[in-house]
Order: sequence, then structure tokens, then C-alpha cells
Amino acid sequence: MMSSPALVLDTHQAVRELVDAGMSEVQAATVVRQQARLLEQNLATKTDIEVLRQETKADIDALRLETKADIDALRQEIKADIDALRQETKAGIETLRLETKADIDALRQETKAGIDALRQETKAGIETLRLETTAGIETLRLETTAGIETLRLETTAGIETLRQETRADIQRAKTELIKWMFGFNLGVVGLVIAALKFVG
Repeated sequence: MMSSPALVLDTHQAVRELVDAGMSEVQAATVVRQQARLLEQNLATKTDIEVLRQETKADIDALRLETKADIDALRQEIKADIDALRQETKAGIETLRLETKADIDALRQETKAGIDALRQETKAGIETLRLETTAGIETLRLETTAGIETLRLETTAGIETLRQETRADIQRAKTELIKWMFGFNLGVVGLVIAALKFVG
């Protein structure tokens, strides 16, 4: 496996820095050699990166296709659900319209029947009231006529009684007047006789 030029370890410089830091040259060389080996084993090459890029691109493309397919399938499912919901909603609206129309028709019939019944009851009530009023008026008319007749009879009787009483009073007045005039005339005659006796 070839190392990337940008990642080559400068072993000579590394050994010199370790020696300057106090490590022996043999130890420093050993350490640097081990580090270089580990670096070569763990760093990826351009070929590895390209392979990884191609694999990643293929995975992304596959994921894109799968996602597109999932989206298309989801779109179709959603469209089918929307169509089904539209049909159900349309059917529900139609059912509700028919039920509402039936309820309105039933209410119209009930209202018409109620109005007709109320009209008949009102007509019957008015007719009953008219008959009762007519009967009441007739009864009142008869009672009034009877009252007037009674009053007329009572008034006639009263007038007749008053006439009789007035006639009796007049008759008594006449009798008393005749009596008084007779008495007066007797008095006058007596006075004349007395005067004649006195003169003679």
C-alpha cells in the first residue's frame, strides 16, 4: 500500500527532535519507525478514497431512487386516500342532504298539519263563541224585554194607582169644599137672619 505524498512522515526530522528532547538515537529511531508503520497501516490511499466515494455515490443514488420510489408510493397512497375521502365526503354530504331534505319535508308536513289543526280548532272555537255570544245576546234581549215589560206594567199600575189616589183626593177635596161652602152659606144665612132681627 503506497502512502499519500501529503501524508509522508519525515522520519529523519522526527528522530532528531526526539534525540534533542533527550531520547537516545536508537530509541528515537525505533519510536519513529513504529509510528511510520502505524501511519501507513491506518491512513487511506487515493484509491481507497475513490472507491469509498464511488460506493458512497452509489449508496446515495440508490437511496435517492428508493426515496423517490417511497415518495411516489406515498404520493399515490395519499392521492388514493384523498380520493377515497372525497368520495366518502361526497357520499356523506349527499346522505346528509337527503336526510335534511327528508327532515324538512317531514317538518313541513307536521307544520302544515299543525296549522290545519289549529285552523280547525280556531274555527270551532270562533263558532262556539259566536253561538254562545248569540245565545247570550238573545238571553239578554229576552231578559231586557221582560224587564221592560215588567217595568211598563209596574209603571202602568203605579200610574193607575196614582190616578185612583188622585181621583180620591179630588173627590175628598170636593166633598170637603161642598161641606165648607154649605157651612159658610149657613153662617151667612144665620148672619142675615140675625141682622134682619136686629133691624126689625
